[in-house]
Amino acid sequence: MPFYQSTPNLFQKLFSTLFWHGNPNENNVYLTFDDGPHPTITPWVMAQLDKFNFKATFFCVGQNAANHPKIISELTAKGHRIGNHTMHHTKGWNTSLEDYIKDVEACRQIIDTNLFRPPYGRITPQQINVLKKDYKIIMWSLLSCDYLKNLNNIESLKILMKKTKGGSVVVFHDSEKAEKNLKILLPLYLQFLNDKGFNCIVL
Repeated sequence: MPFYQSTPNLFQKLFSTLFWHGNPNENNVYLTFDDGPHPTITPWVMAQLDKFNFKATFFCVGQNAANHPKIISELTAKGHRIGNHTMHHTKGWNTSLEDYIKDVEACRQIIDTNLFRPPYGRITPQQINVLKKDYKIIMWSLLSCDYLKNLNNIESLKILMKKTKGGSVVVFHDSEKAEKNLKILLPLYLQFLNDKGFNCIVL
């Protein structure tokens, strides 16, 4: 299992201006889904959330949002939140400041939101300084790793259940790459959250 499934405290301290987790004294968990919307996977995710009346935040790639506006509308109608995940799922470390901001702003033309998550979590201090003026930059405390081809789903679920606490920000992916693992992990994890009395709310 990748060591980074649970985000090290060192990373959180180095980038303390970013949002890594909520109040640990409250029984809230923040479920997040990256890289959608997808025409079949995102509706499936919504159906799973509906079973428990859970709400989540979806960080959407602008290109995908432009191709599936009805799904964006359905997400918001159901009380979920939408976040900016750049127009083209752009890696901040490999992109100039100017080009990165342009890509974020292109997505903003499709998605009107003050939430932003950098793809892969890769963002430079300079990019942070510009974006934090207009966005709440959301990272995570727990990563499902559902995008890994050879993921051990049993071990991943064990870690998620063990590490989940009040304020946890948990990442899944509503994407084709993650679909197989997502459809195993998500229903079991949602049942766990419900059984433990966690509230799943939007950011």
